[in-house]
Amino acid sequence: MKVRILALRRWSYDEAWQAMQRFTAARTGDTVDELWLVEHPPVFTLGRAGKPEHLLAPGDIPVVHCDRGGQVTYHGPGQLVVYTLLDVRRLALGPRELVRRIEQGVIDYLAGLGLAARRRAGAPGVYCGEAKIAALGLRIRAQGSYHGLALNVDMNLEPFARINPCGYAGLAVTDLHRQGCAVSLAQAADDLPPVLCRNLYGSAAELECEVAAVDRPFPTSA
Repeated sequence: MKVRILALRRWSYDEAWQAMQRFTAARTGDTVDELWLVEHPPVFTLGRAGKPEHLLAPGDIPVVHCDRGGQVTYHGPGQLVVYTLLDVRRLALGPRELVRRIEQGVIDYLAGLGLAARRRAGAPGVYCGEAKIAALGLRIRAQGSYHGLALNVDMNLEPFARINPCGYAGLAVTDLHRQGCAVSLAQAADDLPPVLCRNLYGSAAELECEVAAVDRPFPTSA
């Protein structure tokens, strides 16, 4: 199995979302799966079932109503977003198993950093103790999934206090640096995708990873 990993770049949320939709609409049974590694400028996103009352005081941070699952979350500098553009039919994974495998990839990556992380029943994502360190929200259309996960690396966490993160009032949020892991965003972007791929596709021996050049253009036009 082959997966293409597109190198880390800063990208506006709207542009990334529209590109994911175009990629998914155009994919065929032969389209190679891709992981897009992105850092967003500050933005709140509200999922399809999102309730506006979970936006407490967004202030000057823009709010985008999008088509992923889940409630409200925050994206911003110092957070690694991994968009998982996968052929779920080819993977033969249902939505719950897909979510479980992505979560497990994050848990395994954190374990390699010496952090004990876990799931939380009824609240997708990954937690260190009671604090959320990675959020997850997907959209599955026809045979393709898009959106993905957001891992907090080294962030200003104040914007999370302006919302009920993922719809949970008072939910604590953390990042790698506050957990004692001095990992850079670039290092996380290098190290997390192979662990995710092992959980999604099986052993590394069966996987060909192609890391796109930094200047490779993302598919921003049809």
